[in-house]
Amino acid sequence: MKKLEVIVRPEKLDDVRKAIEAVGYPGMTMSEVEGHGKQKGITQQWRGETYRVEFLPKVKLEIVISDGDVDKTVQAIAKAARTNAAGAVGDGKIFVSDVKEVVRIRTGERGETAI
Repeated sequence: MKKLEVIVRPEKLDDVRKAIEAVGYPGMTMSEVEGHGKQKGITQQWRGETYRVEFLPKVKLEIVISDGDVDKTVQAIAKAARTNAAGAVGDGKIFVSDVKEVVRIRTGERGETAI
């Protein structure tokens, strides 16, 4: 099993959520987060003053999936999260890590059946 941590622009949340559900994973956790990558924030102007926003609003989705579904799920998420055909700085990241065990609290099921 793998855990995907997906960090995307807030305006792409609905598209990414639909893409994840389309590949068969309706369950996910969402958090509103802030951060920056290589772009190190943005410079904005307000009432004639220029200021720098270091941490940009992002959305973090976490899902656990079967090993065999990693490639198709990552591809679906990446396609849904891109702001245009070529992508743009700040579109996000997908982190994939191993999950040793999953336990469904309600039933006690373990492993992939608990996903």
